[in-house]
Amino acid sequence: MQYLKRDKKDEESGSGVNPFHTIDKSTVLQESRTFNDTPINTRKCIHILTKILYLLNHGSHFGTTEATEAFFAMTKLFQSRDHTLRRMCYLAIKELANVAEDVIIVTSSLTKDMTGKEDIFRASAIRALCKITDSTMLAGIERYLKQAIVDKNPSVSSAALVSSLHLLKPNFDVVKRWVNEAQEAVSSDNVMVQYHGLGLLYHVKQHDRLAVSKLIAKQSRQSLKSPYAYCLLIRIAAKFLDDDPDSPENARLYDFLESCLRHKSEMVVYEAARSLVNLKNMKSKDLCSAVSVLQLFLSSPRPTLRFAAVRTLNKVAIMQPTSVTTCNLDLENLITDVNRSIATLAITTLLKTGNESSVDRLMKQISSFMSEISDEFKIVVVDAIKSLCLKFPRKHMVMLTFLSSMLRDEGGFEYKKGIVLAIISIIEENPDAKETGLSHLCEFIEDCEHVSLATRILHLLGCEGPKTSNPSKFIRYIYNRVILENAEVRAAAVSSLAKFGAHCDSLLPSILVLLSRCMMDTDDEVRDRATFFFHVLNEKDKSLSSAYILNTLNVSVVGLERALAAYLGNVSDNAFDLKTVPISTAPIHEQKPTKKVNEAAPAKAAPVATSQDVYAEQMASVPELARLGPLFKSSPKPIDLTETETEYYVQCIKHTFQEHVVFQFNCKNTLDDQILEDVTVEMETGDDFQVETSIPCPKLVYNVPGTTYTCVRIPEDPTSVTGSFSCTMKFVVKDCDPTTQEPDDDGYNDEYVLEDVEVVVADHVQGVMKTNFLASWDEIGDSCEMEDTYVLSSMKDLDDAVKKIIQFMGMHACERSDRVPADKNSHTLLLAGVYRGGIDVFVRAKLAFKDGVAMHLTVRSADPVASEVVMSAIG
Repeated sequence: MQYLKRDKKDEESGSGVNPFHTIDKSTVLQESRTFNDTPINTRKCIHILTKILYLLNHGSHFGTTEATEAFFAMTKLFQSRDHTLRRMCYLAIKELANVAEDVIIVTSSLTKDMTGKEDIFRASAIRALCKITDSTMLAGIERYLKQAIVDKNPSVSSAALVSSLHLLKPNFDVVKRWVNEAQEAVSSDNVMVQYHGLGLLYHVKQHDRLAVSKLIAKQSRQSLKSPYAYCLLIRIAAKFLDDDPDSPENARLYDFLESCLRHKSEMVVYEAARSLVNLKNMKSKDLCSAVSVLQLFLSSPRPTLRFAAVRTLNKVAIMQPTSVTTCNLDLENLITDVNRSIATLAITTLLKTGNESSVDRLMKQISSFMSEISDEFKIVVVDAIKSLCLKFPRKHMVMLTFLSSMLRDEGGFEYKKGIVLAIISIIEENPDAKETGLSHLCEFIEDCEHVSLATRILHLLGCEGPKTSNPSKFIRYIYNRVILENAEVRAAAVSSLAKFGAHCDSLLPSILVLLSRCMMDTDDEVRDRATFFFHVLNEKDKSLSSAYILNTLNVSVVGLERALAAYLGNVSDNAFDLKTVPISTAPIHEQKPTKKVNEAAPAKAAPVATSQDVYAEQMASVPELARLGPLFKSSPKPIDLTETETEYYVQCIKHTFQEHVVFQFNCKNTLDDQILEDVTVEMETGDDFQVETSIPCPKLVYNVPGTTYTCVRIPEDPTSVTGSFSCTMKFVVKDCDPTTQEPDDDGYNDEYVLEDVEVVVADHVQGVMKTNFLASWDEIGDSCEMEDTYVLSSMKDLDDAVKKIIQFMGMHACERSDRVPADKNSHTLLLAGVYRGGIDVFVRAKLAFKDGVAMHLTVRSADPVASEVVMSAIG
């Protein structure tokens, strides 16, 4: 290492600057030609190798030719016996092994170093050699590796064991023959050799439960000298317990884990405690011993132990908070810990385990150190406060006040966003906290510099503000945004003002005056919104206000684009009918977060395709199905018609059109010696449905999915919308070679019976979200209203009843009525949807629980048939 030592002047001038930050790959590759010089300039070669390693580890891409040339030049350096240069060569070989060609040329040199007398070379040579070794070369060096595993030098033995682990997956049959040597390594006096030996033994035997059981039993009886090996054995035992919780050997393994709580090594004690509290089937009464050990660690003078203990208890508090309450006094002492990470974890754990009486004291303790921690830890504390507020709703005033004070402090966007989302969650879950929470958010937007947060809060004010006892107090805050903010926030404020005017008759004249002022705004979007909302509100028509202000347009953006394109492509005298556009559904996937953009001018996201949009596009490409018109609804999840492990795996997806139901059968052939051709599903029913056509899948090869469709006409009787179908898959079987998949010329007809498929009421109803359910309920009127009373004997509680009713009706719960308070024996469920044909349907279900669930159901729509069909979903 003497060549790497810098003199005093170098150290003073460096001052932490990276000396390699300006190096260029092409320059370094030119310098690598120095490796061919004679005699070898050791110091210069070490410096060049350091540059190459720096580039490789900082993402620079080396082409195959570049890497190969550098590698072959480097092999000349094996002529030098300098220890530092040789070890740098080993590192370079490992890094270039996957890029350069013909790296096996150094095999003989590495083998010579591995079996030589200089121990300083042997371990590194083993690691480098195993990096370039493939299955064909392993037999040639197997003898040397087995000898290295039992070598008296611990570094050589550990290197051989770790290299064996890397070789295990691609060469399992070879490495498993080294079990005897690995067993001998487990008996070593060296702690690392023992640890690596046990690791190799386990990985060889991990797929044999009996062998793993014997390994745990044997090693738990022998007192391992290595604490690392003990920790590994604990993890193996814990995994064994989780994988097979009903094993008769579990009692012995529990005893072993508990005995490790009394080990002399703190590392082993902590690992045992951590494993016990993380067991999947561990009950709270069985956690006492592990929690007691962790509690002792909380008062340890070593920060690492305190951090480990409080972090583990924090995780336990999520699932079993009562088990951690005994540690609350020790956790409170850690709030003032000099390590802010420990203090933050202690606070969040207390927030999860504290009781209602301790909330005030906890809030005061938290406020004393919030200014000392980073935004990342502050977000963790905010989430914990939100959970505590949801747990103790009567303490919402204290916690909302605290969150509001945090909003006024300095912090980044993610921190502010976390607080805002926490307050919104509290408002949504606790009606008593609504006015207080909205007031705090109004104060925040007075000085909010984040556009996305301001628009989010303005939208919330528009939805929730009109429903408060004194909605007029929020108008000033909203109109201030119209005067002071940028165009995007002004547009959101205009929409929020319009919702107040639509909901509150007493405020309508004032709102009209404010909107008339907004009609002179300099921005087009703000002017257009203000003009539109002003004229809608000025009509003083509740139905108009409900349709165009309170309730959003529930249509698929992709479907609307496709319908408009089709309408413009076909000249027609009829006006465009919005009812032909598919209803919006959930996106097919969540959009991944992208890089931050300037919040003052955010990029507009492209419409996200839903699963229904994808299905509609697929069926539009099939001529027989394209004539059916716009797709109304697709079933949200595929239905399994066979078991997953059978020879043919079939799933069904139901697609509802105006007059037809299309059954899409996704089929998979799991037999590699057969090819299926002309695959169809024959459907039979005793109901009034009529099977019109089947579209076959031409070929179904091994493990490649295929699709076949069956089209069924809905009965003419408008009230006959449900039915049951028996399904049989029919096909031509051709035997084939499993390797080449070449089929025989001759085949034979065969069939396979599938599970029955049912069409239910939910297939004819698409759920929609109504922001203001009561306005829509009153608007549609009671001319086609139907009501009845039911006893739901099969429902175990109100929550179960709510879930089943939503499932049976296929509608969307409005105003968070799908959430049943835990302490209530009665509940009102509000559902909204669109019946096939574009008919709005609303349901109000009043539920009561006493020795079963009783329900009074009321259905309203503009069509008596729709009301009757939806009512029949429960019967």
